[in-house]
Amino acid sequence: MTKTDLLVLRQDDNGICTLTLNRPKARNALSLAMIDAILAELESIAADDTARVIVLAGAGAAFCAGHDLKELKDNSDVSTTQTLFDRCSDLMMRLIRMPQPVIAKVHGVATAAGCQLVATADLAIAGKSATFATPGVNIGLFCTTPSVAISRTVHRKKAMAMLLTGKPMSAAEAEASGLINASVPDHELDASVDALARLIKSKSARILSIGKQAFYEQIEKPMADSYTYAAAVMAQNMLEDDCTEGIAAFVEKRAPAWTT
Repeated sequence: MTKTDLLVLRQDDNGICTLTLNRPKARNALSLAMIDAILAELESIAADDTARVIVLAGAGAAFCAGHDLKELKDNSDVSTTQTLFDRCSDLMMRLIRMPQPVIAKVHGVATAAGCQLVATADLAIAGKSATFATPGVNIGLFCTTPSVAISRTVHRKKAMAMLLTGKPMSAAEAEASGLINASVPDHELDASVDALARLIKSKSARILSIGKQAFYEQIEKPMADSYTYAAAVMAQNMLEDDCTEGIAAFVEKRAPAWTT
């Protein structure tokens, strides 16, 4: 099988693992086979101690145009479509549960489930010409599953405007709404994402994993319960070797030598 036949391309660069959606002619639409391919790569990365940061990108002119509408049309029975949407939900939850931070590198369009990927990623940077939308309402298929991630990332009124109108949002608007961290000139996208990935990679992998898991656990809890949970996590975090090393390095005014 050649690289052009692979639905997902993996490239490792000194701890930074880039997964590139590879259906450029279909604008990287999420077929069931592609979803399964991404999940398989994520399982491999989760078990790889050398993988420190994940970058999610798209080949060709688009990041991801959502679900494959042709596949949906050709397989419209309830059982098949339920399987597809369940697997897509599995993918989103797997991204959240990955021990490594995930950065979405967005160019072109990120629509429907593609916009959901952006909202689900821990961080996202986009080129200024990128656009974001949940246009399912335009074809009679409300973007209900994308709304789960988007409503947890974007202000409620902004999220409802996206979902109810289907109108595209510019990269600048996406940044202002909190959907992405930053919009940068298109020619600076690769360098900006690389710089962010390398900065994150310089931290302790173990501590990042603890923090990422705790962030998503606490955010769904009532505030008092969140503080109780977070205090317990920090107390345990203090017992980690990398915490001992990090505090010592700070006191001794030197760079830490992480064990992970």
